[in-house]
Amino acid sequence: MTTKLPVLDVPIVLAPLGGVGTPELAAAVSNAGGLGFLPCAYSTPAQITEQIAAVRRLTDRPFGVNLFVETQWDEPGDRVRRAHERLRRYRNELGIPHAAEPPLPPRHYRQQVEAVLAARPAVFSFTFGILEADVLERARAAGIATLGTATTVDEALALERAGVDAICAQGAEAGAHRGTFLAPVADSLIGTLALVPQIVDAVQVPVVAAGGIGDGRGVAAVLALGAMWAQLGTAFLLADESGISPAYRHVLAGDPVRRTTLTTAFSGRAARGIRNRFIEEMSNPDDLAPYPYQNALTRDVRTAAAQQNRSEFLSLWAGQAAALAKAEPAATIVARLMREAREAAQRSVRAAGLPVGTI
Repeated sequence: MTTKLPVLDVPIVLAPLGGVGTPELAAAVSNAGGLGFLPCAYSTPAQITEQIAAVRRLTDRPFGVNLFVETQWDEPGDRVRRAHERLRRYRNELGIPHAAEPPLPPRHYRQQVEAVLAARPAVFSFTFGILEADVLERARAAGIATLGTATTVDEALALERAGVDAICAQGAEAGAHRGTFLAPVADSLIGTLALVPQIVDAVQVPVVAAGGIGDGRGVAAVLALGAMWAQLGTAFLLADESGISPAYRHVLAGDPVRRTTLTTAFSGRAARGIRNRFIEEMSNPDDLAPYPYQNALTRDVRTAAAQQNRSEFLSLWAGQAAALAKAEPAATIVARLMREAREAAQRSVRAAGLPVGTI
């Protein structure tokens, strides 16, 4: 038995946007009739509780919360220390201290899960794997719908067997971290237009499409392929309610936004972002620690870079349709996406020689 997904006025879902998503942005998308999301993978359990409460003060509409499923960690060793030392030059350039010992990532995943379950958002989404069976069962008992991320049909089938309520089909064009968990990333880079219909045909649960959906034309396309909702992240980065830094915002408005790449330089896990100096110079895998250690190691560099408007050291996560993003209030973006989607659908009807009004 599955949990009923919330009913939306429009089929628009905000991607979690880890590190830059805000309660204001999540609430704005939900208030506009879509499904807002809070990115809580980098939040402490207390922060998760506070952020969910902040969203609820801004909206009475459904919204979701996203976490990263905890993966097996290697014990820190020489590789982590070497990666830490490799970052000394960037800390020196930014004028921040280089600690004698490498910082370690927090181990509070189970406490994060407990905070989400206690708060009972409408949707609990996750990536990097499958939530534990007991967590899925408790979410179901609490009336929380679960949404797992798949980058291949095999991953979608595994999620369905586990009992999720819906599947997010993440195409290769998507910005930020890849959700791949069954095969190497290189073998799981399937474009959204190819991935969505294959997953729709393979599973019985609803499918949410994500990756490279930059405007209403993309929304119309994935809905035509069988997706129930379209999930967009990069399209909302320039929203008034977004939490991106001025340096990040400046890059998104320029030509570099057209040059994205997959990199492990910032977190140790493959993610798509705009090419910059840090990505180019940290391209040797021997310089990097495994996830999540690399993410902890680079945190101070990224924080200082944001404070100093140094975009060359920022993780500028963005999908391949980033050039389509516009600086507008989130509600305006949602309304524009739906207007463009309707116009695109009508154009396709006319192109097919069908009577106008068929769609």
